[in-house]
Amino acid sequence: MKSIRSLEDAVQRCQTLGMRLSRQRRFILELLWECREHLSAREIYDRLNQQGKDIGHTSVYQNLEALAAQGIIECVDRANGRLYGNVTDSHSHVNCLDTDQILDVWVELPPAIIAEVERQTGTRVQDYRIEFFATRQASEALVEELSA
Repeated sequence: MKSIRSLEDAVQRCQTLGMRLSRQRRFILELLWECREHLSAREIYDRLNQQGKDIGHTSVYQNLEALAAQGIIECVDRANGRLYGNVTDSHSHVNCLDTDQILDVWVELPPAIIAEVERQTGTRVQDYRIEFFATRQASEALVEELSA
C-alpha cells in the first residue's frame, strides 16, 4: 500500500477505505499535517478549539483511534499516554529529553548490523525502528560541528 506523505494522501486513504471524512476528522488531519508534531489527544483538542473549531473530547479520541487503527496517522504509546503524528511510513524517532518532543528521522542501518541482529536472533529483519534519546544542547553542538 502506498505511503501517506501528504494531507491529500491521508484524505485519499480515508476515501479508499470507505471511511467517512467528517468535518472533525478533517480538522484533526489538517492539524497534524500543519504542525508536524506528535501531540496528545488533549493537545489536539485544545489546539482545535483555540482555532475556533468546535469539536468535543469524545470526538477527538474516537477519530484519533479510528485513523490510527487504519494506519492513516501514527500512534506512539508513551508512559504518560498516547501521542499522535502524521507520519506513517517506516521511520525512527529522536526523543528530546529537554522538551519531551518526538522528532521523526529516517536512518538506514548498515547491512552488517542487520545481519548481526539476524544472526543473534535467528530471524529475518523485515523492518525496524530505532529510538534515540537526545538533548537539545547536544544537538545544537552537533549542528555547529557539522556546519564548521
